[in-house]
Amino acid sequence: MKDKIVHKLNELQATAICGNDISSSCLYVSALTIGYAGQYAWISLLIVAFVLFLFRKIYGEVVGALPLNGGAYNVLLNTSTKRIASIAAILTVLSYMATAVLSATEAMHYLENIIPGLDIRIATIVVLGAFTLLSIIGIGESAAVAVFIFIVHLISLFLLVIASVYFVSVNGFDIFRLNWSLPINPRGMIYVLFLGFSAAMLGISGFESSANFVEEQKNGVFPKTLRNMWAIVSFFNPVIAILLIAIIPVVQLDAHKESLLSFLGATTGGAWLSWLISIDAVLVLCGAVLTSFVGVSGLLKRMTLDRVLPNYFLKENKRGSNYRIIISFLLLCVSVLLVTKGHLESLAGVYTFSFLAVMCLFGIGNILLKIKRKRLPRPERAPIPSVIVAILFVALAFFGNIILNRDAFITFIKYLIPALLFIIIMLNRSFIIQLALNSIGYFYKPVRKFAIVSNRYLQKMHRKIHSQEFVFFTKGDNVAILNKVMQYVQDNETTKKLKIVNVKSPGDNNEALKIDLEVLDRAYPEIHIEFIEIDGTFGPELIDKLSNKWAIPKNFMFIGSPGDKFSYKVSELGGVRLIM
Repeated sequence: MKDKIVHKLNELQATAICGNDISSSCLYVSALTIGYAGQYAWISLLIVAFVLFLFRKIYGEVVGALPLNGGAYNVLLNTSTKRIASIAAILTVLSYMATAVLSATEAMHYLENIIPGLDIRIATIVVLGAFTLLSIIGIGESAAVAVFIFIVHLISLFLLVIASVYFVSVNGFDIFRLNWSLPINPRGMIYVLFLGFSAAMLGISGFESSANFVEEQKNGVFPKTLRNMWAIVSFFNPVIAILLIAIIPVVQLDAHKESLLSFLGATTGGAWLSWLISIDAVLVLCGAVLTSFVGVSGLLKRMTLDRVLPNYFLKENKRGSNYRIIISFLLLCVSVLLVTKGHLESLAGVYTFSFLAVMCLFGIGNILLKIKRKRLPRPERAPIPSVIVAILFVALAFFGNIILNRDAFITFIKYLIPALLFIIIMLNRSFIIQLALNSIGYFYKPVRKFAIVSNRYLQKMHRKIHSQEFVFFTKGDNVAILNKVMQYVQDNETTKKLKIVNVKSPGDNNEALKIDLEVLDRAYPEIHIEFIEIDGTFGPELIDKLSNKWAIPKNFMFIGSPGDKFSYKVSELGGVRLIM
């Protein structure tokens, strides 16, 4: 299927879309971290910057090897099973839901400084609705808005830092010394830093967003977005935490935690800076809402193409936007807002648990990629020790957040369980339909007319699901490898026909291959194997030709892992999946 999105994002546009999410954390993560780590909050934030540095190479290796939308879902789909990949996708969607609602709610708290008496909940729903419309219009227009917000945000943060540094130089370090001398938690400094680190991990949520719309980015842009996001949070988050400790007594911070940087601006620069920070906060937090809509659109479209979700969601408007996905996401976000009643700690908790789980699964996906796809070319490699360290840090932060907010963890579970049930149903719908057919047959006599109509409908649906053909391109693999292919198709796909295609060169002899396939055809009677020999050269043109000729989407075509001498990148094959 030809990609309808013509516009490809450059470095600034891609960085702005995902950067608005991660850089918006500067507005609230310092207050959260100081609340648990006190005067040592900046150390916790530096530890977070170190963990993010490790994940730069982890993401760079995975997405460099498999440059397709989907993030953690994509890597696990190509290295494990569709069921495991779907769990990562669910967690990513939960993360985006909490991101959108938390960012919109926090933006309205800052706007309340400008418009006293603002109804936070209604204003939040209005913001979510506005960015739903913007997302439906298209990613090109969304990128222009994101770039404007991103530039305004960076300018505002630099002005705040400069004003704060000047304030300290004029007024001295008395408040810093007062805060620094505060007593440490009786459990010790390590425990304090642990709690601060766990809370501060919220400050890098959004780092995974770029991987979910990598196909909309120009070549070479993705690793630059990782570098840019890391640099921004590694500088601003610790610096702002230190400046807060040097300017405002810790005992006063809790009273202003929902709009802390606006209060800092009023203290160091006056009313004009406070207004600028408030306006900037509204803009960049709304930009984080936009990031959620862009990221979730790419992810859910990929899941729908892989038949995890119903084809209902693939419907596009004239601009190529999957508006049904976007509207469904809006409804989920509004439900989160109503369930949590806009409570920031609960929203932040759901946000953090989902995000940390996705990061952990992405690290696991990186290890699986190293084990199962050794020969797959990639621009860079993350050392295994650093991947393990990164996963351990994320797991530690997940455990720490359970300690900090058990209620938020329960809310997270309340959303996770129904989502898992839905995915289980979708992945096993063929079995469920067959079970329904058997049940209808059992009750056939008392409800004859109903049974006949239902039976015909379900049979038709069952045949439609199994009528989808799949293709595997073989280089003349031995029977053991082909047997693994058959096992994968049998375990992960609902089909009754597999085309095994061999693109041969002059002089090739496939008699042994034909004998092996006859054996496999008997061993797997539920799947009909059709062997096809084609003269020519394997590549994107041949894939396009066969996809159009047979009406088989490219994501239903499989290949084994290509070696270093393979002439094409995986991304050039149009979505062909790796299963060996």
